Formats: sequence, C-alpha cells, structure tokens
Amino acid sequence: MRTANLQGVDEFDFERAFARVSTWIDEYFSHPERYDVLPRVEPGSIEAQLPRSAPESGEPFDAILADFERVIVPGITHWNHPRFFAYFATSAAPAAIAAEALAAALDVKVMLWRTSPAAAELETVVMRWLGELMGLPPSWTGIIYDTASIAGFTALAAARESLGLDVREAGMSGRDLPALRIYATQHTHSHVEKAAIGLGIGLRNVVKVDCDASFRMSPAALEAAIERDLRAGLRPMAIVATVGTTSTTSVDPVEAIADIAQRHGIWLHVDAAYAGVAAILPEQRSLLHAVDRADSLVVNPHKWLFIPMDLSVLYLRDEATVRRAFTLVPEYLTTTDGDVRNYMDYGLQLGRRFRALKLWFVLRHMGVETMREKLRGHIALAQTFASLVAAESDWETLAPHPLSVVCFRYKPTGIDDEAELERLNAAILEAVNATGEMFISHTKIDGRYALRLAIGNLRTERSDVEAAWRILGDAAARVGMTMGSSA
Repeated sequence: MRTANLQGVDEFDFERAFARVSTWIDEYFSHPERYDVLPRVEPGSIEAQLPRSAPESGEPFDAILADFERVIVPGITHWNHPRFFAYFATSAAPAAIAAEALAAALDVKVMLWRTSPAAAELETVVMRWLGELMGLPPSWTGIIYDTASIAGFTALAAARESLGLDVREAGMSGRDLPALRIYATQHTHSHVEKAAIGLGIGLRNVVKVDCDASFRMSPAALEAAIERDLRAGLRPMAIVATVGTTSTTSVDPVEAIADIAQRHGIWLHVDAAYAGVAAILPEQRSLLHAVDRADSLVVNPHKWLFIPMDLSVLYLRDEATVRRAFTLVPEYLTTTDGDVRNYMDYGLQLGRRFRALKLWFVLRHMGVETMREKLRGHIALAQTFASLVAAESDWETLAPHPLSVVCFRYKPTGIDDEAELERLNAAILEAVNATGEMFISHTKIDGRYALRLAIGNLRTERSDVEAAWRILGDAAARVGMTMGSSA
C-alpha cells in the first residue's frame, strides 16, 4: 500500500518499508549477542561518516535504512540489550513500539481536550489504572510528562505557588522575598537541584539533610534544618523524599517526614521515579507507605515498566495548585468545551505527545500479572548477583539491595586505602565495559567508589547475570595483575 502522492515528495511504500523495519526489529531483539552493549567508537567518528549538509533531493528509503545499519547502529549504546546493567536498566515492550508508530502516524497534540479528545481521555484512564495498581488514593490526578526532571520541576513550581508569594505575577527578582528552601539529601536525584536553578531558588538553598547508616533521610536532621532556617528568617518551600534513590535505591522514611511537613505546612514531594512502579507487587506495596500524605509523587514507567523513553507520571493530591501556577489561555486557545481537562494547564509544555497510547498498549498486551512476574524476576536476579558478591572474600556490597540494583566493589585482602580502591575499581569498570559484552556504571557512597549493577530489561535472564559476574571476575584478575606489576 502506498501513501497518497504528496506534491514534490516521492511515493512512500509503507507496506514494504514497514515490513523491512519490522523484520529488522524482530532480528534485533532475537539476536542481541550480535551487538556490543557499549559501542567501540571514538568521539566524532559517527559525525565524520555523515554529510555536512542535508540532501537537496530526496533519497530512497532503502539507502537511508542501509546507512542506519552501517553508520548509526554501530554507534548505539544498546539500552535494550539484556546485559545493559548501567544506570537504571530499561527496555521497550514490543507492543509499545507498535503504539509509538501509531502515535507518530496520528501526530496529535494533547494540549486542549478538543485537539484530541481520545488522547486526553485515554491519558485520564491509564493514569487511573496505574494509580490503582500502585495503591494511590483514587482522588489523585495523574499527568504524563516526558521525564522526572520536568515532572519534578512542575511539582516544585506548585510548591512555590502554594506559598502565596504571587510569584506568577510579580516574579522573583526585584522584590523583598525571603530565601526559599528545599530539603533533600545527598542521595536525592540531581533534577531537584536543576529545578532549583530553573525556578530561581538557587543551588545554595537546596539543603542537604543528613542520612542514617542505610542512606535514608534522617527525620531528626530534617526537623533541625527546618527549625534553623525558620530562626534565620528563611522560608521552607518543599521537602523531597525519595523512594528508591538513584545510587543505592534506599527509601526515605516517608511517614516521619510527612509528620514534619504537616507540622510546618511544607509541600512534600516524593520522588519514586525508579521504585514506585514496584508497588504493583503486593509484597512491595509498603514502598509507598504514607505517600498518600504527600502533595505530589513522581513515577517513571519508562524506567521499570517496559515503556520506551519517554513517559514520566506526576500524581497530585490537589491538581488545582499546579493549574494555578501554569494556566495561561490566549484567545486563540479559548474554547467552549465546558468542564474538561486541558493538559496544557499542567506545566510549561503546550503541545504534548500522545504518550498514554504506549502505556495503554503495554498494560493490555502484557497484563498486570506478567508485569508483576517480570519485576519479581528482576528483584530475584539482583539478589542472586548480591549472593555471588557476598560469597567471595575479595568482593563486598556497599549498600542494602532490596530491589533490582546492587552496589558493590572489588576489595582484595590487604588493600584498605580508599584512593587505591577507587583506582582499582575504576579500572575494572573500564575493562568490563571495553569487552562490549556488558555495560555497568558507578557511583560514590559516602565517598567510596562503588560499581553498580542494575537489572530491569525484559530479556535479562540468570545466564546474563552469571555472565556478568564471570566478566567482572576476569577483569578484576587482569586489572589486579596489571596494577600489581606497575606498583
């Protein structure tokens, strides 16, 4: 089947082109071993293979696809590879890929209800479905954003609006306002600090509250920081508690923090971007204990619910505060649609992609039970890996690992100097990733360099985790010999 002829544009044979693309995707997922997880390319090498300017005349689809395979694929870091263990491992369910193609074909902008009623109302429905699965209050409103950075920015903008400082109209500059304070920890994701920059709060006003031995925010330290700021004439604006921190997946004590937030009248935002979706497991429902007392919550289905990038969700206890902060309706966008939800009122973005479609497809195609089985399997694989680490005297875990992330390091007998251990483990990281067989990342925990293995791919199996442990062991042996001989 061919598209209708467009003046000046060659006919496009969708049937043939999509047959080739679908075959390529099927083979891609069927044979991941063909690809290095981390590409072996030098900076600038991809750019050097591409023309400096766009073509004046159109080119055949076959030629474009051939260049995709020849130039682009060899330079891809394969997030969909079952041995991608870096950052938060993610993957795309096949049904979501099909949904993305359909969304691109429809090319709707989910801003006003009337600009696509089905897209707007489907978003409302799937947000309700997901909220119910995680045990959130039915009265909460879910809004889809691209990433947690934008969702978190929106939540903190609402926190600022809730103070009644008339920032929307009068702005922040040229006024006699107290410094506004955001309370987080050193383990809180950096998007909170970026939001502080964007909102005019300033980095110096992001207060890093001390943590306990399990890397969780200390309620006593939080209370002391707030009291200290109040005495100094500063204005507490928001507390950010994390359920599943980026480095260690630690869980802040939300209930105790909520008590403090309520006592002082401070907006409580919960960042559960990674771990929140695990609450669809009955045995993990406690992850979101007391979250119903927060003002806002972010979760990322594109992290651990098999939705391709990008789809982040902000849940709000009272959506009116966000609307008050962002609603702006010029004449050309006014309608007479009545009591409808216009999603452009919930943030900076006007035109919004039809992201709800891929979540709807995956929830229906996989079903909740299959999703639960996959999450349970990932958690079990992480525990398997942690047990392999614990069984070796020259390796150690550096943080609790309740979910699917393990922080660990190589610590051979006789080496206690932290600087030397960092050099050793950094060299192991480079050696492991240079193999192309797997990809891991690192972090620092209380100043200690840690290797970090995250499991989250649909296709990751026990054999992949066992292979990762073998590759790590081989790299440690090689690096140890090299560094030992150079010493």
